Amino acid sequence: MGGSGKKGGVFHGGSLSALGHRDYALVWSGALLSNIGTWVQSTALLWYVKDTTGSNSWVGAVNMANYVPILLFVLFAGYVSDAYNKKRVILLTFAVMMAASLALGITRSLDAGSLPLILALVFVSGTAYTFGAPAGVSFLPSLVPDEDMMNALALSSAQFNIGRVAGPALGALIVASWSVAGAFYANALSYVFIIAAIVAARPRRVEMDRPRGNVLGHIGEGFVQVARNRWMLTVLLALGVVTFFGFSMTVLYPAVAMDVMGRREGAYGLLLSFTGLGAAVGAPLVTKLGGRLAEGTIIKVSALGMGAFLAAFSFSRTFWLSCALSVGIGCFYLMLGACVNTLVQARSSPEMRGRMVSFYSMMWLGMFALGGQFVGYLADATSVEGAILMGGIACLLVAALLILLPGITAGADSSLGITGMDASVEENIEVKPVGEVDVAGSPEIDGEAP
Repeated sequence: MGGSGKKGGVFHGGSLSALGHRDYALVWSGALLSNIGTWVQSTALLWYVKDTTGSNSWVGAVNMANYVPILLFVLFAGYVSDAYNKKRVILLTFAVMMAASLALGITRSLDAGSLPLILALVFVSGTAYTFGAPAGVSFLPSLVPDEDMMNALALSSAQFNIGRVAGPALGALIVASWSVAGAFYANALSYVFIIAAIVAARPRRVEMDRPRGNVLGHIGEGFVQVARNRWMLTVLLALGVVTFFGFSMTVLYPAVAMDVMGRREGAYGLLLSFTGLGAAVGAPLVTKLGGRLAEGTIIKVSALGMGAFLAAFSFSRTFWLSCALSVGIGCFYLMLGACVNTLVQARSSPEMRGRMVSFYSMMWLGMFALGGQFVGYLADATSVEGAILMGGIACLLVAALLILLPGITAGADSSLGITGMDASVEENIEVKPVGEVDVAGSPEIDGEAP
């Protein structure tokens, strides 16, 4: 099948139309396998740290080492994505991540993996992901014609959520039946598929010229854009707080399974998988709601739902009830993130969107790094249940603030069109409805860039 060949049925103008293009189908399939591998490794790694140290603080530290590069480098990573050949950036970063996973497996097999060495390898892998993610996200549209671009982004989000469901369960199975090192090797192998797919892919569009001017000046314009639009600052901060206090509590899943439920790695994997299932449910739900409600309204409901489900989760002592509640947690958090992502892109001019996505990534993934460390320390100092309850209360307070002060989210509606550097200047144009902007991004994190 050629690069421009299309299949019939759902592959021609249907819900899977982007997969009818050879290059996109290759990259999508490779990214799915690699994303599953990433979740396999993440599940095994956090379980191993909890099992060997008994410390939630160390679990938080390893999680932070993986995601803190986003806080440190993501603004520069967006610039690198625009300044250099995207395909080469993607291949280089995936090669580094594969090497880091292989090194984790070897050190574990030789029983030579100290915690400082684990932290270093995870930090290297996280840094590579930070620089590869913007290039991967912006590479996807070049694999399909313009009419299938939105479908390509939607299928990318679906791919990410499939990995979130399958990866943790498979990771727990590998740890139980094989070893932790086996999970690391499996992830290293999974990179072979995405690297081969990227090499084989032939982009349809010639890359734009490299950006000119001072990189710090370009980044500074992003800060000005956020500061001059109160609604944008509000929704970004709301996402950051909910992530820091709320969703970061998923770092405590090993402790919930082991210390609260008295179970092993299988229970931990299921908690993660059910959270991923919730995200998979939330993706089409937020798309449907986005056609009827402004994103600002959905953000308020999502923060409220997160708080309520987290509070209930903190009191649960029944495993399957906790699994059911984790579905709600994953669903509401996906809806919140999707709405914020849609807003900062749909209401920003094309030349500003890369920088706006960088701010979104800092709140979505960067705050997850810091929050995971915080809730780990808090759980050790108080209790796992108390730390989760505190996160739920924080989310409820965010929701209350947004509901009681509606003025601070005025303008949080993608139908209003692009807002300029000056908040008073708005241009009403057709924009993407909520849910049609790729929220795996990052991946994600938490996932693979393409």
